[in-house]
Amino acid sequence: MKRQITEYAKGRGASLVGFAPISRWKEHNEVHPRYHPESIWPDANTVIVLGVPVLLPILETTPSINYVEQYDTCNVMLDQIAYCLAVYLNDLGHASIFLPRDGYGSIDILIDKPVAAFSHVYAGKYAGLGTIGYNNTLLNEQYGPRVRYVSVFTRLSLPGDVLIEKELCNKCLVCKKLCPSQAFATRDQGVVAHMDKVACARYHKDLKNENRYPCGICIKVCHVGRDRELYNSTNIKLYLDEKEAIQKNSDDPRYQGWVHCRNHGSKGDRKF
Repeated sequence: MKRQITEYAKGRGASLVGFAPISRWKEHNEVHPRYHPESIWPDANTVIVLGVPVLLPILETTPSINYVEQYDTCNVMLDQIAYCLAVYLNDLGHASIFLPRDGYGSIDILIDKPVAAFSHVYAGKYAGLGTIGYNNTLLNEQYGPRVRYVSVFTRLSLPGDVLIEKELCNKCLVCKKLCPSQAFATRDQGVVAHMDKVACARYHKDLKNENRYPCGICIKVCHVGRDRELYNSTNIKLYLDEKEAIQKNSDDPRYQGWVHCRNHGSKGDRKF
């Protein structure tokens, strides 16, 4: 059945598919019980997590309308794939629902209520798709944090995929250094940072007003992921030097394509 579900989802555009028994939320005890799958739908026995990649060269242009459109495309794809999969399982006699990839109505609401009803990030971890990095995102071996996720809850009881035990994040803190809202604070223990979600949301409100939301810097600069080799984009120093280099010369050939995209289709004249 898992193979059948995986083939169906991938045939409709999912790049990543993972399976998480709901027992894993209690076993790991990292998420408050109020946000466990059964708190949303008591009939759930398994969470199927689907992912589509965010393509790095377009992400590197952020903040830009090009990244906005790619982000929105990923979201639409995820919701459609997940909805179709839930209906497919229902037609087979297995009660299922899908939970959309985002859980807020606007940036203003997110500032007041910065926590979603369900975390696809932890669902992805419990489905064996990655480990959670310093920047609070799910790091995947193939795409790093450059993946959007959605979840399907099903009454089917399916075996879970093998969890990734080794932390993929080495706590290099490049995401912390380059975060425009300075939302991350180092923890004394563990990998995952304390995150000021309100500060992050307020910065996104500014970007939204310029028609260049979301930000994406913390997933852009992360070194994890084989996609970096695919796109020949392994030089993280390029990001560390970006702001100063563009301030000195907005025509710097290393950043020409990024600046070009930022100067079109959005309000203002943002170079970085």
